[in-house]
Amino acid sequence: MSETEASVKRIRLFVAYDGTAYHGWQIQKNAVTIESELNRAISDLVGSDVMVIGASRTDAGVHSMGNVAVFDSDTRIPAEKIAGAINARLPEDIRVVKSDEVPTDWHPRHQDCKKTYEYRITRGRVQLPTKRLYSHFTYHYIDVDAMKAACGAFLGEHDFASLCAAGSQAETTVRTIYALEVEENGDDLVIRVTGNGFLYNMVRIIAGTLLDVGMGRKKPEDITGILESLDRKNAGPTLPAKGLTLVGYIYL
Repeated sequence: MSETEASVKRIRLFVAYDGTAYHGWQIQKNAVTIESELNRAISDLVGSDVMVIGASRTDAGVHSMGNVAVFDSDTRIPAEKIAGAINARLPEDIRVVKSDEVPTDWHPRHQDCKKTYEYRITRGRVQLPTKRLYSHFTYHYIDVDAMKAACGAFLGEHDFASLCAAGSQAETTVRTIYALEVEENGDDLVIRVTGNGFLYNMVRIIAGTLLDVGMGRKKPEDITGILESLDRKNAGPTLPAKGLTLVGYIYL
């Protein structure tokens, strides 16, 4: 192994972003994405072309408090100082919260982990401008207790095919939900879900299904049948991306 190869290290990044202005995480032709901005900033920092590997390919408009990505480089900058150096080159709506070094074979999508998302719903007569980019608005009455009662049926290991949008490339639709709760905070409802992984649009469909329960369109006891049906049309709508935030990962 050459000196250059021996000096290459893998840097892990914890990335927060406001997804409003971006076409999601994954790099795309003729579109600005979180990944493309990170690649640009890191390449400028280390002086060579860099391609990050992300843990979650969040959709357009989805936000993050702690997505995870890695990149390889022979830079001499200490791993823990790379976050600040990258931030100086990023737009203000993307920030690397923390950086550290991991083994060179550590892959953010191949680790056992718990992943948490939050979906925010705002209730009221008029949508407040300061919340319009970060929550789904409804003026309907919501039975929060019914939503809470429905949460238990989602817990555990299930085939979540009925909560998966068309276009998924997942090899299996079986996932495990460790926790699901609905928290009431003034006019805001926060649906918080933790699992070992999520299917395409799964969290937004869970939120839409729970909202259907809260609006009386479905009953809490309907959830088991919806899951057993394995049929997407039996679940609730896919709520808008802007209400969704990836909270972060806990690696096991």
